Order: sequence, then structure tokens, then C-alpha cells
Amino acid sequence: MPSAKAYRFHPDAWLEFEAADDWYLSRSFDASLEFLSAVDAALESISESPQRWPKYLQGTRRFVVHRFPFSIVYLAHPDLVTIIAVAHSKRKPGYWKQRV
Repeated sequence: MPSAKAYRFHPDAWLEFEAADDWYLSRSFDASLEFLSAVDAALESISESPQRWPKYLQGTRRFVVHRFPFSIVYLAHPDLVTIIAVAHSKRKPGYWKQRV
């Protein structure tokens, strides 16, 4: 079985992730923990099998986070996964295209 690929966040994707967690944390510590856990599980799944999730826009792939209105948009490179966006489902699709 191939090993998990390393991943890195585009700086703007990291800011989106932090902003989302800050929002949940301002409402409930438990909600924040659940959000962080869901994103961590998503990143682990993506890193273990990046080709598993469907192709999306601009050559990216998209993982829809369970129980939260977010998708993780990423590029799968041979040795690395780049997280392009932690996109809220209400945002305009493809707003992150200039990051690719």
C-alpha cells in the first residue's frame, strides 16, 4: 500500500481554515473541536488517496467535509497535495482559481 502523501496549504487556504475555526470557536468550543476533527479526517483521507475524490475546476479535486458546509479543494501532485481552498459552500464556486 502506498504511503500517505504530504500536504501543504496555500496561504489563503490556511487563512480560510483559521477563519472558519475562529467562527465555530466563537460560538462553541465543542463545535470548534468537531470542525477541526472533521477537517483533520478529511486531510488524512485526501493524503492517503488523493485520486479518490472527483475532479473539479481548474484541474483540482474536491472533498466535501462531512457535517460542515465546507469543501477542501486541492491539487494532487506526484509527491505532494496542495490545499487550494477551504471553501464554504455558500461562496461562489471557483473564487479561488487564481491560486492554482
